[in-house]
Amino acid sequence: MPAGSLRGCPPGARAHAGRKPARMRAGSLTRMCKARALRSKPRGRAISRLKTQGTETPQGKRKTEMSEFTLFVNVPVADLERSKNFYAALGFKYFGMTDDMASVIISERTQVMLLTKPTFAGYARNEVADPAQTTQAILVLGLDDQNQVDEMVGKAVAAGAQELGEAVTAGGRYQRHFIDPDGHHWSALCIAAAPAS
Repeated sequence: MPAGSLRGCPPGARAHAGRKPARMRAGSLTRMCKARALRSKPRGRAISRLKTQGTETPQGKRKTEMSEFTLFVNVPVADLERSKNFYAALGFKYFGMTDDMASVIISERTQVMLLTKPTFAGYARNEVADPAQTTQAILVLGLDDQNQVDEMVGKAVAAGAQELGEAVTAGGRYQRHFIDPDGHHWSALCIAAAPAS
């Protein structure tokens, strides 16, 4: 892929571009990147703008450092259409999609990349684990209050998730867990209000 075609491309997608799997349709990643470039134009006080600050290097040259980053969490899925429908039912929007991946917008700076298992395996250093049998990460959604936590878990269960365990109220938090259709462990969490004195 020509270097110029990656202008405006998400960091996660840029990393993928260097190891583009054979199944990925030619030009699909480029189109996603161009769409992001158009969407990311400055708009008012949009927090999507990268804040930079300068620091002096030992050689006296000015060095620019990014104070904000975007996180792309990549997870393997068995059935991409099923997974897309599941996260849409939870109220999430999508940044872009191809035949073998879809990007779920969690927040301004966080996206979960749903990758078909063969595509995910093409990027993985080790053998891809079965999330129904092993747990490597717990994906936690931080919400504002208990009602939002209950609503999120309710939507997840209605869309095919399995609730895991009981609600946790210790440690000044309210937290509930669920397992998505592919076996990935999710949690919805809020900081519990302090009891009235």
